[in-house]
Amino acid sequence: MDGKHMQIGEVAARTELSLRTIRHYEETGLVTPSARSRGGFRLYDETDVARLMVIRRMKPLGFTLDQMRDLLDATDRLDDGDSLDDGEREALLERVRTYQRAAVEQVTRLRVQLERAEDFAATLGSRLERNAPDSP
Repeated sequence: MDGKHMQIGEVAARTELSLRTIRHYEETGLVTPSARSRGGFRLYDETDVARLMVIRRMKPLGFTLDQMRDLLDATDRLDDGDSLDDGEREALLERVRTYQRAAVEQVTRLRVQLERAEDFAATLGSRLERNAPDSP
């Protein structure tokens, strides 16, 4: 290996994704290893890791595989956008903006859920303190 590529185990460790999950994302077309070793092992580069990190960040926000694929397509096209005309570029940017707005909305919902969960945990803690036997 030339140092630029990583095997799937290293990628799994770096992204905190399981080998099975990475393979699933490959099967569904979300990520493709940038190379294969002579022995047929998947080899990934930094671009592949960055792509997996986008997927990993989208998952807990409730985005579907199709939505992940759509966003990645838009960002890939923007990144390779030398041949885009202004209309295509603006349409792609609007797709990314739509996902950004959806992410912000979901983060807001999750913050409310977290706040409620913290309140619930604190309520249980208070109840336990009130009902605990007195310590000698």
